[in-house]
Amino acid sequence: MAYKIAFVREMDFAYGEAQQVSPLIRRVIANNPGPFTFTGTGVYIIGRGEVALIDPGPDTPEHLDALMRALEGERLTHIFVTHSHMDHSPAARPLAERTGAKIYASSIPLIESPCDSVRLEAGDDGQFEPDAAVSDGDRFEGPGWSIQVVATPGHTSHHMAYALIEENALFSGDHIMGWSTTVIGPPDGDMSAYLDSLVKVRDRDYDVLWPTHGPPIREPHAFVQSYLDHRLDREAQVLRQLENGKRLIKDMVTEMYADVDKRLHPAACHSVLAHMIRLVRLGRAACESPACVDSEFWLKT
Repeated sequence: MAYKIAFVREMDFAYGEAQQVSPLIRRVIANNPGPFTFTGTGVYIIGRGEVALIDPGPDTPEHLDALMRALEGERLTHIFVTHSHMDHSPAARPLAERTGAKIYASSIPLIESPCDSVRLEAGDDGQFEPDAAVSDGDRFEGPGWSIQVVATPGHTSHHMAYALIEENALFSGDHIMGWSTTVIGPPDGDMSAYLDSLVKVRDRDYDVLWPTHGPPIREPHAFVQSYLDHRLDREAQVLRQLENGKRLIKDMVTEMYADVDKRLHPAACHSVLAHMIRLVRLGRAACESPACVDSEFWLKT
């Protein structure tokens, strides 16, 4: 049985409406619910007058119109993107063209897979390009607000979170979500980098985390520790599967994720693959090359 996380899933909202969720933060949720987006993409607007925005979401007329209504009478200066998945970044360019804002995100390229594999989540936004690249520790300011970039690779190689200094809050993108665990899909997703990023966020003692999907996490330190415990418990389960003679990831997932929605099993296969790649690097497992979802793995003795 996997380590249990105290997920938070309850939230009141209406699609397309700007909701004040803290003194400096408003949230607009796009109408794109699904097994990987929960209720939809939550777009955060920071400040008043001259404002910043985080993860603009999907490029649909309905959603863009909702964002423009929320921004009426204000000047959008910064569009920050956590990573270039289709539920996070596509609205950035059309929104920038409408408002004159500048787009900020990592310039680290995606790592391409050597394997034939199913596309997970909403897929990659191959058209996305920021106007300016951000790096860990970069700081941006507006009237009454300050944003600091926090590099959090793992979910993707280029994933960035953004801290709102005035509220000791972190916009965690898909790195940490209250409603679910995060998909780590190799080769762009990296389990060791992900675990390191979890430790980094845990140890900064933020007061609240604002994921792009789902409600805020109000007790971040304990929650992130439970994320870590869960991942390490999954890794122990993988080792037990290898010890029991299982060599194929799909067979492991059937047993390890028996209580999880089967629609999420392909994603679970990729997360197990991420654990496998980490175990191979640590010298605890071996596999065919390259390491793919349908490769055979075995315990290294």
